[in-house]
Amino acid sequence: MTSEADVLALSPVIPVVVVDDVAQAVPLAQALLRGGIRVIELTLRSEAGLGAIEAVASEVEGIVVGAGTVVRPEQVQQVVDAGAQFIVTPGSPPKLLESALASGLPLLAGAGTLTEMLTLAEAGLEVQKFFPAVASGGRDYLTSVAGPCPQLRFCPTGGITPDTAVDWLGLPNVGCVGGSWITPKDAVAQGDWARIESLAAAAAALRG
Repeated sequence: MTSEADVLALSPVIPVVVVDDVAQAVPLAQALLRGGIRVIELTLRSEAGLGAIEAVASEVEGIVVGAGTVVRPEQVQQVVDAGAQFIVTPGSPPKLLESALASGLPLLAGAGTLTEMLTLAEAGLEVQKFFPAVASGGRDYLTSVAGPCPQLRFCPTGGITPDTAVDWLGLPNVGCVGGSWITPKDAVAQGDWARIESLAAAAAALRG
């Protein structure tokens, strides 16, 4: 990966994934690949997060591994060492932003307001994560942002569903969306990789 724009181009939907057991990570990523999804955001919301990133990065060829829910500066080096190929943050406080930018990895930094978006743009990030998307004003908000800031592009995440994803993807300043519906907790817990493959195929088809 060389840029944030490259990340947005990988898939219409970036699966936002929480695994509770490192052993779930590789078969889950393989199921996504079989369904046509070539990217995964493995979050640090569980103790298995770092191990899952390392396992997928080293064992699953063909999928781009991102580290999500990076909230502290010291986590940046941890996810780099684990093999993450891009970083996703829910917000962009100065020390975290500085550390993430210094990593050299593509960064989808979180912004929920126009001021935050402009602050990230000043730091050279014109591709951003809009989070929490629905709670922060939804599609109407991003439509309004496009007027004064037509150069900005987004990966909205938070509250997006299979039924609303197409509407989000129809916005000119949206490159992809993030969603957890592709990897439901019950399917992951049960090892129902066929179900995840089916959901991935449906998501991959959302934009031709």
